[in-house]
Order: sequence, then structure tokens, then C-alpha cells
Amino acid sequence: MASSIGEPLELNAEEQRIYELLGDCFEQERRRIAKALAGKDDSNLFGQTEFDLRDRVHALGAKALEVVADDHQKKGRIRES
Repeated sequence: MASSIGEPLELNAEEQRIYELLGDCFEQERRRIAKALAGKDDSNLFGQTEFDLRDRVHALGAKALEVVADDHQKKGRIRES
């Protein structure tokens, strides 16, 4: 995870597959975040908006874990409890 933000990121086949699995949910959330931030003036970017954004990003991370775990389970890589 040492790559810089502007640097192209090379993905191996498994990483690319997961990237594509996550694409739709990330894209939808990116639109929601852009819409929420565009509706705020400079004086309202922090405070409650900041906390709302953090919550959305944490929820997105949880969704990513859910999508990948579901994919692994479909492939039999996660045993049912």
C-alpha cells in the first residue's frame, strides 16, 4: 500500500477480479458522496458533514468486505458456520 495517489496501480488477475466486483457499489457511493459534498458550502464541509462522510466511507468498507466474503463463500473458500 505504498503507492502514491497519482501513480498507476498494477493489479494481478485476482486483484483485478475483486476490483471489478467492487466497481458498482463504489461507483454508486462515489456519486452519493459527490452529491452530498456539492450541496455544502465551505462553512459546512466539516463538523456534521465530516462525520456523515466518515460513516459513509466506513459503510463502504464494510460493503467491500461483504461482497468479497460472499464471493469467497460462493467459491467454497469460506466454510459455513
